[in-house]
This record gives sequence, C-alpha cells and structure tokens, in this order.
Amino acid sequence: MSVLLLLGGGVLIGALLALLGAGGSILLLPLLVTGLALPLREAVPLSLLVVLILALANLIPALQQRRVAWRPALWLGIPALAGSWVGAGWVRNGVIAPSMQLMLFALAALAAAWLMLRQPQASAPARQREGRIQLLVQGLGVGLLTGIAGVGGGFAIVPALVLLARLPMTLASGTSLLVISASSLMALVRHGHWPAASLPLLLPLLLGGGIGILLGQRWVSRVSERRLRQGFAALLLVSAITTGLEALQAQPQSTEAGLRISTRWPEA
Repeated sequence: MSVLLLLGGGVLIGALLALLGAGGSILLLPLLVTGLALPLREAVPLSLLVVLILALANLIPALQQRRVAWRPALWLGIPALAGSWVGAGWVRNGVIAPSMQLMLFALAALAAAWLMLRQPQASAPARQREGRIQLLVQGLGVGLLTGIAGVGGGFAIVPALVLLARLPMTLASGTSLLVISASSLMALVRHGHWPAASLPLLLPLLLGGGIGILLGQRWVSRVSERRLRQGFAALLLVSAITTGLEALQAQPQSTEAGLRISTRWPEA
C-alpha cells in the first residue's frame, strides 16, 4: 500500500512540476509525514532530495528549449539561496520546533491555494528598481520556507516572475525550476542530515516522478491551465488541513522540547 502511495504521489509531483514548474513539492511533505508517519528529521531532507532530482530532470529540457531567464533567476535565486541556508540552520540547531515547521507548511499551502485560484489581473508594470527589490524579498522568503519545511517554493516563484519580472508563463516555469534546484540543494547541504533510513522510499517516488514528468510534458499543451490550477488548489487545501492538524497534535511535545532548547542560538 505504501509503495502505491509513493508511486501515485511521485506521478502527481512530477506532472505538476512539468505542467506548472511549481506545486509538486508542497504535496510531498504531507504524504511523508501524514501518509507514511515519517518523522520530520527524515521527511524534510528526503523531500528536499526528491524535489532536487525531479526539478533537475525538468530543468534539462527547459534549458534545451531556452525557457530560462537568467537575470530574473539571479535576482530571485541569490536571496533564495541565503534564505535556504538560514532556514535549514534554524531547524538544524533546534530554533524551529517541529510543530512550527508543520504550521508554517500549512500556512504556505493555504497561500499557494490562494495564488493558484487568483485570477490574473492587468496591472501597471512595476518600475524596474521596485520589481527587483520585490524579487529579492520574495526570494528570501521562499528560501526560508525551503530550508524550514523542505518545499521548493515554486508556487510563489512562478507568480513573482510573471507579475514582477513580466515573464510569460512558459519562461517563468522554466526559470522557477532553476531557482528550486539551487535552493533545494543549498537547504539539503545545510541540514547536514542524510536521510539514510528513509532512502528505500526514494525509488518509488522517483519512478512515479519520472512517469509524471513524461505525462506532464505530453499534456502541457492539452490541459486547460485554469482547470489544472483549480484541481491543484483543492489538493493544497486538503494538504493544509491535514498538516495543520498534525501541527496541533505535535504542539505539546514541541513545547516541552522548546523549554529545553530555548537558550540555544544557531551556530554560525
């Protein structure tokens, strides 16, 4: 049963990354924590590893098709790398309790659902300097979320590239894959924990992810983006609710742990 769950989750994650350049990874943590009862210490690095591999697999054809905008990728990616390093360091040093990790993830899933349902609106182009500052801030926030909760953050990266960098959707999705790959690698290194105990789960996830990538690349010109976003938003709402309940259940244990580590400060 768990193998089928992992295969199905991998297919969904790979397809969403191929279709939207975003979204797949934010469904992975609930699958590992709620569906397979994996502890966060194992689930977050494993999630980062899966996100990294699948994002790279999607990035290769995006580079071949020249669907990566390098300058916006730098403006968004450099602060994302810094945020990933800091966020993962907080988790590594016990500054962020497990219940807080789960709650931040649930809030991110709600924000992602809202962004997916939001109708694009015509607006005046942001001035170049303002757009760059907003990209820097957005990149830092996404990087922190990647380091803390093990998600790629494409659900926030793609809208930022479309609205602030004025990129078309196809270019934004390819650029998002580059930022996701780099920030996931940075967070995985900073966590300093190789998920050896849960590596057997990697094979069915990647197998399903490979199938999902192939399906997504075939469907990309056939599936209505509006329908896809609506369905994905519904999945995100379910993900947010289940993860929020997990966070509330973990609260008492996290509070006791927090009392023991409250005087600690992250190492350099």
